[in-house]
Amino acid sequence: MGLEVRPCKTVEEFRASIGAIAEYGAWAISEDDATSFLRVLPLERMHAAFDGKRAVGGAGAFPFDFSIPGGTVACAGITVVGVYPTDRRKGVLTSMMRAQLQATHERGDPIAALWASDERIYGRYGYGLASLVGQIDLLRADSMFAHPQADGVAVRYVEPDEVPALAEPIWNGVLAERPGMFVRTKDWWESRVAADPEAWRPAGAGPKRFVVAEVDGAVEGYAVYRHAPKSDGGEDVGRVRASEVLATTTRATAALWRYLFDIEWVQGTLGFHLPLDHPLFFLLARPRRMRFRVGDGLWVRLVDVGSALSARAYAADDSLVLDVADGFCPWNKGRWKLESGEAKKTRAPAHLACDATALGSVYLGGFTFGQLVQGGRVEELEPGAAARADAMFATARAPWCPEIF
Repeated sequence: MGLEVRPCKTVEEFRASIGAIAEYGAWAISEDDATSFLRVLPLERMHAAFDGKRAVGGAGAFPFDFSIPGGTVACAGITVVGVYPTDRRKGVLTSMMRAQLQATHERGDPIAALWASDERIYGRYGYGLASLVGQIDLLRADSMFAHPQADGVAVRYVEPDEVPALAEPIWNGVLAERPGMFVRTKDWWESRVAADPEAWRPAGAGPKRFVVAEVDGAVEGYAVYRHAPKSDGGEDVGRVRASEVLATTTRATAALWRYLFDIEWVQGTLGFHLPLDHPLFFLLARPRRMRFRVGDGLWVRLVDVGSALSARAYAADDSLVLDVADGFCPWNKGRWKLESGEAKKTRAPAHLACDATALGSVYLGGFTFGQLVQGGRVEELEPGAAARADAMFATARAPWCPEIF
């Protein structure tokens, strides 16, 4: 029987399709888990691949409003993509990606974005590496600041049910300045951020803790973290695991990290999913001791080149013609003229030639056309065209997403 790829119709199909990725993650999704998941991932946005009545794979797409230079745009947040081990190398993933992108296009979402479990996979489907993130492992002994920080910032615990109301304004304040973040709905705050099922806890780590940084009663930042205590021969070797630390002021940023670094009964602090331009490089007296490790962050796909390019803002007023190759979304193929902030099909000679993955890499401002020319991903058809394009696509802040979805 041939493979059928379609949206899920029942909770049972939903669970079976997610089971494909769960195979590799050592987890299972109960009926209650599925009900919670469906608060943020509508059933019709979960594609499943069926071989007869048996689900052999699944691929979901969160409905996001996503921050881009100059505003937000509708985005498919690709998630829980997997194929059962028994059905790999049979074209299942390609069939699901094709159906998912077609559905995204029909909904009118100009872009899609994801975190790649394997960075070799998604370039085949037009996703380009769009941002980088860092991880730190800083020992308490090396956590001194370079300069004294302002007093007057109070850090206090808050309960999980307080988190959405207190943290959302901070998140939205950061999002307004950062490409690459998504607007969190009430359901997302409650079921993803504030929720803490035991199955989500890393081995050896405790429950989520939530704190806010306040000045005169006004919240300027928050942190989400866990204790992961461990003793080796009477010596503390565990870590504080800081999963999310956001603030709208420098003083709140400093106060939250100082609080985390000073927690006792651990040897140091792990910080995850940090932007490459993080203030800690200048707050710390010995920033190299952070052991800042860089990895790939978001991967972005322009589902509709014209709509996506027309949705973002540009730093320079210029005209540029791009010859775009896209074997997976044929409606994108051809020459696109970007002028006065609007992209339209054209027959004019192209200045640059690239594929969809390259456009995904430059779209948020995380990488430049010049870098991609040097990496063999973009062809410069007119001298100086890459520099002109880079002036147009430049952004004040590096793209960043603090949460894997």
